[in-house]
Formats: sequence, C-alpha cells, structure tokens
Amino acid sequence: MANGEHLAVLRRGAVAWNAWRAQSSEAPDLSQAGLRGLDLNGYNLSQVDLRGADLRGTNLSGANLSAVHLEGANLFKAVLDGVDLAGAFLYGAQFLSCAQLVTTRNWQSALRDEELACGASIPDREPSE
Repeated sequence: MANGEHLAVLRRGAVAWNAWRAQSSEAPDLSQAGLRGLDLNGYNLSQVDLRGADLRGTNLSGANLSAVHLEGANLFKAVLDGVDLAGAFLYGAQFLSCAQLVTTRNWQSALRDEELACGASIPDREPSE
C-alpha cells in the first residue's frame, strides 16, 4: 500500500518531488497507488516501488524509472517516450507493449517477461532477496 506522505509529495509537482528525492535516502513506496492520468513528466522515480500501481494514461515522458519496480502495474495507454528504464523490474506489468518499450531508453537492461523481449535478449532474472 502506498505511503500517504510519499503520495502527498508526488502530488506537489516534479520540482518538489525531485528536491525531496535529492534530500531523502528513503525508498519511496507508491505501490498500489492510483496515479491514473497524472503528468509525471520529468519526475525522478528511480527505485520507487510502483508494484500494482494504476498508471493508465499517465504521462511518464522523460521520467527516470531506472531500477523501478513495476511488477503488476497497469500501463494501459501510459506514455513512456524517453523514459529511462535501466534495470527496471517489469515482470507482470499489465498492458505494456513492445511499441511502448522501444520509445524508452535502456529498456534492453530491464528485467521483463519473455513476451517483452522485443527483439533483444532478456537479462537473467536476479535471485529474490
């Protein structure tokens, strides 16, 4: 379940969120969050827990999603142009397609399901902690 304080900072905008991220060592928890249709362009969402989040129609263009956890997140019609997916965890992401992936950066290093190979090899799944 998403941390209410983290959600409140997110809703204050990219400048407030990115400043908070620069000062905090806390890994943000936005799991199961309802973020449908938000404009998250330019947000630093690296290493954020977005497992099971509702990201339908969300604009994530230019966001940093490196090492983000998107397992089970709903990405129906999410805009991912220019998103950095280096080392992201995409297993079981819903409604994610190759057409979306290839508009991102570093998607080849994302850990993903076989149907999202999109013509590139899939990195070995890291052992669970």
